[in-house]
Amino acid sequence: MAEPILIAKHDTSECHLLPGLANRHGLITGATGTGKTVTLQTLAEGFSRIGVPVFMADVKGDLTGISQPGRVGEKLAATLAERGLPLPEPLACPTTLWDVFGEQGHPVRATVSDMGPLLLGRMLGLNETQLGVLNIVFKIADDNGMLLLDLKDLRAMLAHVGENAKEFTTEYGNISAASVGAIQRGLLQIETQGGDRFFGEPMLDIQDFMQTVDVNVAPDTPSASSPQGGTSAARGGPSRQMGVVNILAADKLMNSPRLYATFLLWMLSELFEQLPEIGDPEQPKLVFFFDEAHLLFNEAPKVLVERIELVVRLVRSKGVGVYFVTQNPLDIPDSVLAQLGNRVQHALRAFTPRDQKAVKATATTMRPQPGLDIEAAITELAVGEALVSLLDAKGRPGITERAFVLPPGSQIGPINPAQRQALLAQSLVAGVYEKAVDRESAYEKLRGRAADAPAAPGNTPSAAGTAQGAGAEGGGLLGGLNDVLFGSTGPRGGKRDGLVQTMARSAVRTMGTSLGKEILRGVLGSVFGGRKR
Repeated sequence: MAEPILIAKHDTSECHLLPGLANRHGLITGATGTGKTVTLQTLAEGFSRIGVPVFMADVKGDLTGISQPGRVGEKLAATLAERGLPLPEPLACPTTLWDVFGEQGHPVRATVSDMGPLLLGRMLGLNETQLGVLNIVFKIADDNGMLLLDLKDLRAMLAHVGENAKEFTTEYGNISAASVGAIQRGLLQIETQGGDRFFGEPMLDIQDFMQTVDVNVAPDTPSASSPQGGTSAARGGPSRQMGVVNILAADKLMNSPRLYATFLLWMLSELFEQLPEIGDPEQPKLVFFFDEAHLLFNEAPKVLVERIELVVRLVRSKGVGVYFVTQNPLDIPDSVLAQLGNRVQHALRAFTPRDQKAVKATATTMRPQPGLDIEAAITELAVGEALVSLLDAKGRPGITERAFVLPPGSQIGPINPAQRQALLAQSLVAGVYEKAVDRESAYEKLRGRAADAPAAPGNTPSAAGTAQGAGAEGGGLLGGLNDVLFGSTGPRGGKRDGLVQTMARSAVRTMGTSLGKEILRGVLGSVFGGRKR
């Protein structure tokens, strides 16, 4: 049985998170600058210490310090002494760095087919009609054995479907050129934001997020620039199994909020789809922190919110705990908020009517404690202080405690470039994802099909030669008269009308008038010897 994780403390009261209930999910909220990032780091460190792998997005670029042992400065030491908190034991967690753009960590990729039309439509900001066309494109690709691996595959498939829309409409439904164009424009926008680097192979193996290592805990433990670099067997000292902390560099990714939210939702969906059911384990197999969670639900269609609710509700039985981190509890839909049992509430600022509503709503959802005015306390909390309500051993929300969050034992703040390079070089997945692979897929097949297609009739050298030869054989007076009466074909297949075609068109245009009818009768009568009136 894993030991409880001490999160916060005040006087004689302590707030422990029970590992067996950590997969009941959680919520960390509070205004900017109230201590959410430190709380997140403390929780991640606690999970890693008991052997639980962690994934978290580094939105501000300062979570990588969890890979280095921390040092307590004079200011922090004075604050801890004033609050009656012990000094943290220096600790470095084994860490793997990831980056969608492949600049600050190992590349993270997914195929277009694996992302699926629903999440891709969310990323592109498509409406229902455009999303329906995208679904048709995916279906046609599947039915024809066309692999959609990267964005150029999807572009080629869109162009193919758009050019042959009439052939597909009867079987798959209406395909409008406007919708195809809107999807193409969305793909162009994603490419300009660098999202094209995310699509391709080798695709991320979600199991690489769920690794543990034996870390030496003897006094001569190496610095965490190489946290996974010493086992007890190798160094002869005691060791413990620690969960690897996976950090996604998201400071640049946050410039594309829709891409960021869709990417994290895709990873959560992958966990849901790939992991087996295990019920309620003694501790989670993975804890997933979703920072800036409000981006996930901004302008999200109903079908997507329902999908998120389903994943959050069912991924618990697969041993995954999901913790949303956001400023305001109202950022989370009620259907999802109801699934979050462990809560750490930092200060909220009730400056606006919406903030005041959030304060009241938060106070009513936390289990009251006699003598504690939760609604008033939410606006009075100091930096690093929080209202904490965690599930008890019977799965019930614990009584809300006002306590100080413990600081992490690891470094607070970012690492330097040299430390980052050392982490990448000694990573468990070093060299696995760095080189992109581009195998035959929809783009290559459609390009090959276009190259093998025969040229249009009358537009080939042989056809042009035939036309010229016919003109040569019918040369002279008769050939010239034939061209004048019935038209001719140019050397590149162009058609020129003769006298007969011109007269016929003129007759049709004038047919609607009585005079036109008389003229037409006269002409046809003289040609075919019709009777006179």
